[in-house]
Amino acid sequence: MRIDILTLFPDSMRAMLGESILGRAAKKGVIDIHCTQIRDYTENKQMQVDDYPYGGGWGCVMMAQPLKSCLDDVMARAGERRSRVIYMSPQGKPFNQEEAKRLVRDYDHLVLVCGHYEGVDERFIEECVDEELSIGDFVLTGGELAAMVVTDCVCRMVPGVLSDEACYTGESHWDGLLEYPQYTRPDVWEGREVPEVLRSGDHAKIADWRRKKQLERTMDKRPDMFEKLELTDPKDRKLLEEIRRDRSRMVLTEPVTCRKAEMEDLPIVMDLLARARKRLKKARVNVWQGPYPDQSVFEEDIRNGDCWLVLYGTEPAGLFCLVGPGVPYYDAELTDGKWHGAAPYAILRRNIVDAKYAGTGMANHEMRFIEELARERGASSIRVLTHKKNQPMKHLLNRSGYAYRGNVELKAEPGLSGSRQAFEKLL
Repeated sequence: MRIDILTLFPDSMRAMLGESILGRAAKKGVIDIHCTQIRDYTENKQMQVDDYPYGGGWGCVMMAQPLKSCLDDVMARAGERRSRVIYMSPQGKPFNQEEAKRLVRDYDHLVLVCGHYEGVDERFIEECVDEELSIGDFVLTGGELAAMVVTDCVCRMVPGVLSDEACYTGESHWDGLLEYPQYTRPDVWEGREVPEVLRSGDHAKIADWRRKKQLERTMDKRPDMFEKLELTDPKDRKLLEEIRRDRSRMVLTEPVTCRKAEMEDLPIVMDLLARARKRLKKARVNVWQGPYPDQSVFEEDIRNGDCWLVLYGTEPAGLFCLVGPGVPYYDAELTDGKWHGAAPYAILRRNIVDAKYAGTGMANHEMRFIEELARERGASSIRVLTHKKNQPMKHLLNRSGYAYRGNVELKAEPGLSGSRQAFEKLL
């Protein structure tokens, strides 16, 4: 790609366009950028390039002759190319990513004419210019800044300028969407963490997260662009539904606290259990579908000081039981693995977060309370057993730092599965 820029300030243009990525690409011969001084083509000793406008008015107008002579010389030096002469003008067609793609695709030589003062003689535009482009609905002192914008945007898409095509195809505006958020080291800065998914190493999840953020950002920052989107990919439509579902969920604005359950809390405890049973049944997770656990189980937990309520403001949002060693199956060897933590350890049982708080981060609050309490009790690790089909619980454990250790076979009630997966977190 060759770009010729007709300007009154070639030195300033060269200094800017000869740096960084474009400068390196020019040295490799991938692109060829020339800035030509229009004033060198004047026909008087004063090197005059402008004069007063016919009909009166403020300022001066650039003369057609120096522009045409400059253009003729540039075209003669460019050789046989697919050329396009473009006048940078606030009256031109809006320049955007699609226009940049068109210029790269259809031409290998662009001539960018930089006007100044009150503009250029209209006869030059009529005679010599193929099209006018504008970088926005505003007026600049001259066309140089606009020409640099077009040059930079076009050149970065020329093969060989960037290391890989993905360097520009994944950015804002390429496919009608804004780019996803970017992060670098350190993991935590000013109390703000890099999203966990970006540190997971799971490339499929990272790709989904980034695409979802592109949709979210375009929806929020550029609703005009979002309205024009035609999402034909089923994955995009699914991500959009997730965004809308997420945004319909409750946002936590009240404090989340944790306290020991008392006997007078039993109705609350049993209500949370009943709703959890319905949710598990709907998800086809064959757990808590028989008599166990019944009220007597929770009465014992409360008497032992092992049952805790999680509160959103004053409203019950979840519960859990945290007990010490001695519970069958948690002490036994695993069928195909082993526990890594030694005693003393804590056992997490009967963990519930009400469905009302799904997607709000309430479960993360609960897991933090559990870890704090386990540490206070002097535990070196926390052990958990969960049903292999209980995907929400398994996802929660994984993102909370628990590791899968193996399997356990419980003595289950008739018709219910006794197979459980063991997870552990070392403190």
